[in-house]
Amino acid sequence: MTGEVSLGGVYLPTVLVLAVIAMALTWVLNRLLKAVGAYRLIAFRPLVELALFVLIFGLVSLLTSRTGMSL
Repeated sequence: MTGEVSLGGVYLPTVLVLAVIAMALTWVLNRLLKAVGAYRLIAFRPLVELALFVLIFGLVSLLTSRTGMSL
């Protein structure tokens, strides 16, 4: 994985790009969990949302490094 991504001549850190992807996926998953009603069973919702973000961020970074994708 390279250290930077060039978007229109602007260099962004790879971690930032992966974090934005993880944030979008976390937002979709949060909406899905809210629609299903799973948040009624959770005592502290912000902690669960943070944990989901960390897990998805780790998964995205693991998948991009294993597949050899250089963002």
